[in-house]
Amino acid sequence: MKNLVVLTGAGISAESGVKTFRDHNGLWENHNVMDVASIDGWHRNPELVLDFYNQRRSKAASVFPNKAHTYLALLQKQFNVTIITQNVDDLHERSGSKNVIHLHGKLSEVKSFNNPAYIKDIGGDKIQLGDFCPEGHQLRPNIVWFGEEVPMLNKAAEICETADVFVIIGTSLQVYPAAGLIYNVPKNTPVFIIDPKVDEIEVPKHYTCIQESAVKGVKILEQHLKAL
Repeated sequence: MKNLVVLTGAGISAESGVKTFRDHNGLWENHNVMDVASIDGWHRNPELVLDFYNQRRSKAASVFPNKAHTYLALLQKQFNVTIITQNVDDLHERSGSKNVIHLHGKLSEVKSFNNPAYIKDIGGDKIQLGDFCPEGHQLRPNIVWFGEEVPMLNKAAEICETADVFVIIGTSLQVYPAAGLIYNVPKNTPVFIIDPKVDEIEVPKHYTCIQESAVKGVKILEQHLKAL
């Protein structure tokens, strides 16, 4: 089977009720993004950061995969599918996708602040100040914040280099380093991009652009994939 690599962003989860990362004014749920999504913000006010992600975790646990997530899972019958997502929810996994790389971490996981190798899935539970790993270090969300390296980036780049088909869903390709992954895709690989604002995104001329939401767009994508 051919290797199909999918890069997803906030747009695919928006139709499940997960709010996109931030508004045009730089706020995320009425918070300055750098206060709740940066390593400096953590050092300034860890209690605020923990509370913010506790709310996001609870919300994510209450929503469900949509038809775009489900369609990608069904593609595993036809392709070797790897999903590289910028999203921190687990909607891809809950829809049945097996190979998912989370570039920015997972909302349902915590890790030790001093030992990043210690990672634990807590589902929709809360983290509080004073919740420690077995070594006695504070637990924090397993999220890649501004000011931190993206540990899965090299693996994602290697996966992109193997793509026979590459699909982009629900991302503006403005957030780096994730947006740079498209340059790891082999030159002759068919590339499809689904986004309602795709006309505002600068993409190479050989990309097939589908100007629709994720759910509507995957129906059109299905026809293109059948023609390959």
